[in-house]
Amino acid sequence: MREPSLGPVFSNRGGATGGGHAQIVPMEDINLHFTGDIHAICAANNLVVALLDNHIFQQNLLKIDPKKIIWKRCTDMNDRQLRKIYSGMGGRGNGVLREDAFEIASATETMAVLCLSKSLQDLKERLSKMIVAYSVTDKAITVHDLKAEGAMAALLKDGIMPNLVQTLEHTPVLVHGGPVADISHGCNSIITTQTALKLADYVISEASVSSDIGLEKFFNIKCRVGGFTPDAVVMVTTISDLKHHGAGKSLHEKSSDTLDAGLPHLAQHISNLRSAFGMGCVVCLNQFADDREADIKAVQFYCRQMGISMVCSKAWAKGSRGAMALANEVVSLCEKPDDFHFSYSLEAPIEEKIMSLAKEIYHGDGISLSRHAHKQIKQLTAKGYDKLPICVAKTQYSFSDNGKLKGVPNGFQLHIRNIRLCAGAGFLVAITGEILVMPSLPDCPGVRNIDIDATGKITGLI
Repeated sequence: MREPSLGPVFSNRGGATGGGHAQIVPMEDINLHFTGDIHAICAANNLVVALLDNHIFQQNLLKIDPKKIIWKRCTDMNDRQLRKIYSGMGGRGNGVLREDAFEIASATETMAVLCLSKSLQDLKERLSKMIVAYSVTDKAITVHDLKAEGAMAALLKDGIMPNLVQTLEHTPVLVHGGPVADISHGCNSIITTQTALKLADYVISEASVSSDIGLEKFFNIKCRVGGFTPDAVVMVTTISDLKHHGAGKSLHEKSSDTLDAGLPHLAQHISNLRSAFGMGCVVCLNQFADDREADIKAVQFYCRQMGISMVCSKAWAKGSRGAMALANEVVSLCEKPDDFHFSYSLEAPIEEKIMSLAKEIYHGDGISLSRHAHKQIKQLTAKGYDKLPICVAKTQYSFSDNGKLKGVPNGFQLHIRNIRLCAGAGFLVAITGEILVMPSLPDCPGVRNIDIDATGKITGLI
């Protein structure tokens, strides 16, 4: 699993340790700081900016253009005030005045690099390739140019190691890395998966949020880099989610009509697995106490018509006893042959790879490139970065880049406003819609419910 970020924990999304009898422990420690991995990422990331600004302040031998600094400071917290700031204010002694910005730690390339590295040496090499700015002559300035990769790797030497915890029933769980899927590649670390595969017969790895984002990147990016070949996919859904996509309104909508209208949304996720990746799956219906039996049977019948097994999971209420049927189905699916492949070739041009994702995974009509994005593609191709995989930064609430379009939208175009090169991580980020690299807190953040008593017991943390 990925590590929880303090941003979502203190916001309205809560922690990332499960719930009920399907939970990993110690819950409070995992959700709050844990082993300090993310803080180490913040320190390493911000060290680069400090060196960068200091280099400009001193003699600027690299001729860095302050207006072309692309490396941002970071913090592990949602803070809209830091999306755009000015730094170096207060006169010459305080540095060079320039426009600056922060992003949340889980969206940084430093986090992505940590999770895609196979060893400490690989980590150091990837860190060295990260581009932080451009010179007055448009020459790329890297971490290596600042001679910072050694210090960054030293700060991350413990952060690269997976963290072992357990479920309430003492099943081992590895928790490591936390890149967000709507901005970054959304997968836990390659080292974690490699470690788990040496220790167990079956390894279940999280691919965060929706399959059109998290799973697509798990396949096209993580499996490519790590050399992994998956055996089965568990597609998790709920009755309320399907009704939400059928009605486009309240999650507590009870009408069966909205369920029927929402089922094609599930079908498109399943179809993507088959057509784009050659994989089969089992649908896991995460069952809630107030789910109606008629609705459960409707989902089961729909999946059966598609030739897919659907199994209810009652792990929240019953722990492993509530997930035995699902486990047996997964084992059975792993024994069946599949035809796993990537959904696009790395040799394809950048625009063609993005077009492939827009049409085959999101089922849109095509893509719309801003003038800036079109210019960036030409520049990246000329510099030899066109063979990298694509990491689409997109909302997880819709197949489109508009989170308000529920169900199975069609007739839309994927709007690409910016292409971000992550040379160290080894992918290109195609930024769509209104995706932000620094989230914000809601009107009533969850932090208000968190407290600690005189004995040290923490409450309100979920």
